[in-house]
Amino acid sequence: MFEDFINAFQNFVRNKVRTFLSLLGVIIGVASVIVITSMGASSTNKIKGTFGNSGLDVVQMSKGWMMRGNRASSSVIQFNESFREELFGQIRGIKSIWFKNSFSPTLAYEDLSASASCGAIETGYLEMYNFELESGNFFSVTDNEEGAQKIILNHDTAESLFPKGDAVGQMITLVQGKITFGFKVIGVLKEQNTGMENSAAYVPRGWYAKKIKPNPTADNILVQAMNESQATDLAERIKTWCTEKADSDLAVNVTSMQSMIEQMSEITNTLSLMLAAIAAISLLVGGIGIMNIMIVTVTERKQEIGIRKALGASPFDIKRQFLVESASITLMGGLLGVILGVVISLAVEYIKSEEFIINWEACLISFVFSVVVGIFFGYNPASRAAKLDPVVALSGE
Repeated sequence: MFEDFINAFQNFVRNKVRTFLSLLGVIIGVASVIVITSMGASSTNKIKGTFGNSGLDVVQMSKGWMMRGNRASSSVIQFNESFREELFGQIRGIKSIWFKNSFSPTLAYEDLSASASCGAIETGYLEMYNFELESGNFFSVTDNEEGAQKIILNHDTAESLFPKGDAVGQMITLVQGKITFGFKVIGVLKEQNTGMENSAAYVPRGWYAKKIKPNPTADNILVQAMNESQATDLAERIKTWCTEKADSDLAVNVTSMQSMIEQMSEITNTLSLMLAAIAAISLLVGGIGIMNIMIVTVTERKQEIGIRKALGASPFDIKRQFLVESASITLMGGLLGVILGVVISLAVEYIKSEEFIINWEACLISFVFSVVVGIFFGYNPASRAAKLDPVVALSGE
C-alpha cells in the first residue's frame, strides 16, 4: 500500500499540469464549502451578538386586537393584577412576571433636550434583564411604592444630556403633554446589547400610576422563565392559553428573544446548507474530471499494467494501485482546499475586522467527502485496468 502511494506521487510529479488541473476542481469545491459554512456560522453568531445575552429567558406579551363585526377593537384580555395572578396560577415554569408601561416624554437638562422612549417599570425589572450600571443605583422597592421622581438613563441618553459626564445626582426635566416634572438621575446604564429592551430612560411604575395614568393596565408583560431553554416552550404555552381564554389568536402577541434567535439561526443554517450543497457540486464535477484523467492514465500505461501482470501482479493489486492514485489526488486536493478555505476565512475576518467563525466540522466533512469522491470516481478506471489482458496490454502502445 505504501509503495502504491510512492508510485502515485512519482506519477504526479511526472505529469504536473495534469495533476494540477485534476486537483483544481477538488480544491475549489472544498474551499467553497468551508467558506460558505463558516459564513453561515458567523452570521448566526452575529445575530446572537446583536440580541445580546440579556433577556434570553424572557417572554414578552403585548395586547393584540379583536374583530367585532367589520372593525377591530382592543383585546378583551386586560393586563391587570388579576391577569397576573391568573397567569401565574395557570402556566407552569414561570419564575416571575413584570409589568411595564411605555410613554414618550421630552427630557431636558439646561439647554439640552431629547425626545425619548421611556419605560415605567417595576422594581427588579432592569436586574432581571441583566442590565449593568455604569454609575449610580437601580430603583428600590420604596421608590416604586412611593412613586419617587427618580430616573435611570441609558448610556446614549446620558451622553446626549450630559456630554461632560456626571449625570448621577443631577436634576432633569421630564415633559409629558403639557405637564412638567422634575426628576433626579439615580443611575446610568452601561452600553450593552439588551435584545428586545431598549428604552432610553426608566422611571418607577408607581410614579406613572400616580401622575400619568391611575390604576393603569400594563402595555407589556415580561414573563421570566425558570431558565433560557424553557423560554420558547413557555411562549407557546402562554399563547395557547391566551387564545383559549379570549377565543381568538389575535388577543395577545407573544414573543421571546430565544425563539426569534432560533428562527433566524434556522434560516441562516438552511441557507448555508443549501449554498454548501451547491458548492459541493463542484466536488462532483472535479470527481468526473479525475475519472476522465484516470481513464487516460490507464490507456497510457497499458504496457506498465501488462508488465506487472506478467510478473505476477493480481487484478486486485492493479485495482488498488489506481484507486490509491485516484484517492491520493483528492487527498491532496482536500488538504489544499481546507488550507485555502481557512486562509480565505481568516482574510475575511481581517478585512471585515470582526469575528469570523471557522466551521471545523465542515472542514472535516468536506475533506472526507473529497477522498470518497476520488475513490468513487476512480473505481471505474481502476476496474478497467484490473481487467486488462496482459497480452493485449503488452502489445498496446
